[in-house]
Amino acid sequence: MTSAHPASEIDPCVALQAAEWLVRLQTEGNTPTHQAELLRWRSSDPRHEIAWQRAERVLGKLSAGRAGADISADNRLGALSAAALRESSRSQRRMATRLLAAAIVAGPVGYASWRLAPWNEWSADMRTATGERRETKLADGSIIQLDTGSAVDLAFSSSERRLILRSGAVWIQTATDSAQRPFLVQTSEGTVRALGTRYTVRMDPRSRGAAARSLIAVQHGAVELQPAKGGRAVRLDAGSQTRMTAEHIDLPEPASLAADGWTHGVLYAEKTPLGIFATELSRYRPGIVRCDPAVAALPVSGAFQLRNTDEALMALAASLPVKILQRTSYWITIGPR
Repeated sequence: MTSAHPASEIDPCVALQAAEWLVRLQTEGNTPTHQAELLRWRSSDPRHEIAWQRAERVLGKLSAGRAGADISADNRLGALSAAALRESSRSQRRMATRLLAAAIVAGPVGYASWRLAPWNEWSADMRTATGERRETKLADGSIIQLDTGSAVDLAFSSSERRLILRSGAVWIQTATDSAQRPFLVQTSEGTVRALGTRYTVRMDPRSRGAAARSLIAVQHGAVELQPAKGGRAVRLDAGSQTRMTAEHIDLPEPASLAADGWTHGVLYAEKTPLGIFATELSRYRPGIVRCDPAVAALPVSGAFQLRNTDEALMALAASLPVKILQRTSYWITIGPR
């Protein structure tokens, strides 16, 4: 069986040129002039042809995902949309080009992260990459911190301060507003209104479609939750957490350390099945962390530092009957020892 070219065989600069061609063809059309120019570029250097073939495979996978995907507003399968690119700003096109280049360099691993990021996440007002956490002070004095792989849009007006969470998680410390505008965090499942608050809102990555959930935990003050499809608003006080779907809010329960541990750079686990823990850890590590079903039910407990996910993996091997198989630095499998 022939193996795929390793990521190191694609030069990043050449991958960027290939990505620029993809975006150009999507936005300007595949005209005879463009075809001739692209052919000259491909034939001018063998590395160009290798990068273009990889680019076509990436685009083909994106198109296949688009063809079989649900096209509703909460769809999580991204697509390289020509219409979206044509309507986007120059800076948004640059962002799409860089993301395409990364997918071309990384191959299947790059596509694995690409396919989970729709256009409205790439072009969000604020976003973080895998493994990145970022704190920002907003114009009203409120402070927010984005978790890994998160994206938000800001929609402040004269009547409200609205933050739209597109993906991932956000921690908020609201400031008093002189205009007394309410501070709202909106997800596809509903709205969280702050009542003098420090709290976290997370879109549960394990839920999809009609079963999609937002996880809310309050550290100080209180929030008011309103499901997207109506129903009675529910108050959630400090020290509590709950889950909200578009139609329902679960009964509150004591907030866990895991709810905001990421804001301190820690991933907490308390008898968490290893399969679920591996999924959580993979959010902070580029590439794929796979858990063998034979060990997926093993319970994991402890506090794991997010600044070094290699140490977290070694800790698992030291405390559980598992071994870490490293195909590449971007492909990890946790299997039975």
